Amino acid sequence: MLSNSLRALILPYLCIEILLSVLATSTLAQSQHFSMEDYYRIEKIDVHAHIYSDTLDFVSLAKRDRFRFVNMAVWSDPSPQENLEKHRTVFLQFNADRDRTAPVVAFPLENWDQPDWSQQTIHYLDNSFKQGAVGVKVWKNIGMEFRDKDGKLIMIDDPKFDLVFAFMKAQHKVLLGHLGEPKNCWLPINEMTTTNDRSYFQENPKYHMALHPEMPSYEQQIAARDRMLVKNPDLVFVACHLASLEWNVDEIASFLDRFPKAMVEVAARTGQLQFQSHRDRQRVVNFMVRHQDRILYGTDTGVDRNSNSVRFYQQTHDKWLRDWKYFNTDQILSVPELDYAIQGLALPKEVVEKIYRINAMKTFPGSWGQ
Repeated sequence: MLSNSLRALILPYLCIEILLSVLATSTLAQSQHFSMEDYYRIEKIDVHAHIYSDTLDFVSLAKRDRFRFVNMAVWSDPSPQENLEKHRTVFLQFNADRDRTAPVVAFPLENWDQPDWSQQTIHYLDNSFKQGAVGVKVWKNIGMEFRDKDGKLIMIDDPKFDLVFAFMKAQHKVLLGHLGEPKNCWLPINEMTTTNDRSYFQENPKYHMALHPEMPSYEQQIAARDRMLVKNPDLVFVACHLASLEWNVDEIASFLDRFPKAMVEVAARTGQLQFQSHRDRQRVVNFMVRHQDRILYGTDTGVDRNSNSVRFYQQTHDKWLRDWKYFNTDQILSVPELDYAIQGLALPKEVVEKIYRINAMKTFPGSWGQ
């Protein structure tokens, strides 16, 4: 037993030690998460951008946010010339500053019915890779719009793609796929879960599959994508928009477990994560932590030749800040995709660093001056 005098002597030091321990624990807890102030200090990569501008304004402004980009050209316009213009600007941005953008191309579909389409496409991609392209983007018009001369809808598992994907694998290039659409696409507008989906499908009824029962179902779109991946197990695949499985993180997890060469990115689907985390926050946190090596950050931001780059930068900057707050803090925030406030996920620093930078650098080695 301690004497009263000795207890009186030791007690102040014990109190100080306990206080220092509490402060150290508090500091450690704070250091486990990035703050809003850290936003401007951390290098980041947006893996889903469409910067089709002849000026360098947008990319230059994004330097203050410490953002780099995967800059995707998409073969989505009815005019082949417009599609070629997208590719021209993607390489213009790349050649102006190779430390800021990594170019991704798409292949033409207009000559699909020619017997040597695969060989033509391989030649086209070979030239693109020699110019610095790091990957190839396939869009939802494959499976939802593009048809051959006989009117047959072309799906992504068509055998005509096999040689092209084999060539990409041999060249160590990445296939990026926006295949299918969010599950909301097959629902009536008033049953959709996010405001951005409601607004997009109201403005683009030709892609609102609830209005087109003659088209493949949601399940058929996903199945075609998965059959393509089964045929190409060694092809690195970035499944855009949370692999069109945005409605359920357990489904995304199952997809990643089935296809070990696949990654997912969150562009234009963060609202769907927020919809789920509002209902079960821990479930979404657990998904992000468990699959921290397989998730990429992206926004689907776009700047075309006629856009005001400064205005688009400001809109994108606001989006970047909202997302940073959601992924890094436990604060309550309002987001335009939902009609109610949500709580941030407060992911650990090491998870955020992987999602925002490290995973992209591993997926696209040699990009951004690596």
